[in-house]
Amino acid sequence: MRRLDGKTALITGAARGIGLAFAQAYAAEGARVAIADINHDAAAAAAAGIGPAAMAVRMDVTDQASIEAAVAAVEAAFGGIDILINNAALFSAAPIVEITRTDYDRIFAVNVAGTLFTLQAVAKGMIARGRGGKIINMASQAGRRGESLVAVYCASKAAVISLTQSAGLNLIAHGINVNAIAPGVVDGEHWDGVDAFFAQYEGKAPGQKKREVGAAVPFGRMGVAEDLTGMAIFLATDEARYIVAQTYNVDGGNWMS
Repeated sequence: MRRLDGKTALITGAARGIGLAFAQAYAAEGARVAIADINHDAAAAAAAGIGPAAMAVRMDVTDQASIEAAVAAVEAAFGGIDILINNAALFSAAPIVEITRTDYDRIFAVNVAGTLFTLQAVAKGMIARGRGGKIINMASQAGRRGESLVAVYCASKAAVISLTQSAGLNLIAHGINVNAIAPGVVDGEHWDGVDAFFAQYEGKAPGQKKREVGAAVPFGRMGVAEDLTGMAIFLATDEARYIVAQTYNVDGGNWMS
């Protein structure tokens, strides 16, 4: 048997990047996968690429009605949700004196409130079915420390780590394991935007920041999405049944805790 045979997973922000890598890895391990994304067309294309084990669902994690409708659609199609990965997130960077309330609200609405209320909606169904479940939140090495130009994003990911601890302690009484993954610097199309932020605020040439952070990783390179899939699979299996409220660094040695 494959490690996730018979399981159903809902993954937010899964139309591309890390979320899509998780969906592909889960399907390869036998899970049925719901690819949730605000861009339904992209989610549908991603699901089609995986095959009949995948479905697409539109979800805006800043909209409670959208969260609840998406969760209900997946439960109706697959008979319940066994695994949730809260992957949807936004990044921003700015010096402290240039941070706007609008940007703060936008980042926290997706990264923190989106994680909390998606977790809540899925946990309600898990509790009602009485079979327990696995919830995996995506934190970041940025949640382990402050960074000069990344205050809001760092704070949002620190909040995800704290939320994982509280939810983990609360929901294990229902057999629901809540844990998190804290990636380091992960290559992908989003890094074009990240690199542009640092080019603007640090006066670096395009691509320079990306090369610098990759060279600084003890492993010797930036991560890729596939470096994270092993932990995501493990935390979704019964092998992780005694792991509660933990955040695991998968970052090539960038941070030790």
